[in-house]
Amino acid sequence: MVKSGGWLMLPIIFCSIVSMAIIIERLYSLRREKILPPDLVPKIWRVSREKRLDDAQLQRLKLSSSLGFVLAAGLANCNHGRDVMKECIEEAGRQVVHKLERFLNTLGTIAVISPLLGLLGTVVGMIQAFSAIVGTASGEPALLAGGISVALITTAAGLMVAIPSLIFHRYFERLVDEYVVVMEAEALKLIDILHGDREVSP
Repeated sequence: MVKSGGWLMLPIIFCSIVSMAIIIERLYSLRREKILPPDLVPKIWRVSREKRLDDAQLQRLKLSSSLGFVLAAGLANCNHGRDVMKECIEEAGRQVVHKLERFLNTLGTIAVISPLLGLLGTVVGMIQAFSAIVGTASGEPALLAGGISVALITTAAGLMVAIPSLIFHRYFERLVDEYVVVMEAEALKLIDILHGDREVSP
């Protein structure tokens, strides 16, 4: 099938390899327990209440997870007031979102261009098929049908790459949006706790 599809099968195969690599990498990197460790805010509150929240603890928190990175940015500036703390958290949140959306633009591009590459391969193949018919001057329907069936291979291959790429692209985008909402809620909870506006949950 690859040989029958012609040279345009090569970029489609390349897109499929890149797409699969991105999907596997994002499935591993966007695990919930890695992004949003459970009970992180109560743990931070206990450490802060016990006066053990030093620079080393903040650095460990920053490197522990995406939520930890956001919360560490706010904790590092907790003595400068609620507004400054909130601004630092928002800035850290933008950095985290950029990291969570890594490779998603590439995956979306593959989902768009793969069927176009397949369509281009089909058009090129059909042109070649009609040229062969004209060259033989036989006008045999079987020869034309065989040429068209070979040309359609690239369209099928392009769709086989595009469909799962699009599905996972939408899934990862939705997952990132969900994580961002939870991180914002947890960050606001931490701000309220540190400023005495809310009791820490058990």
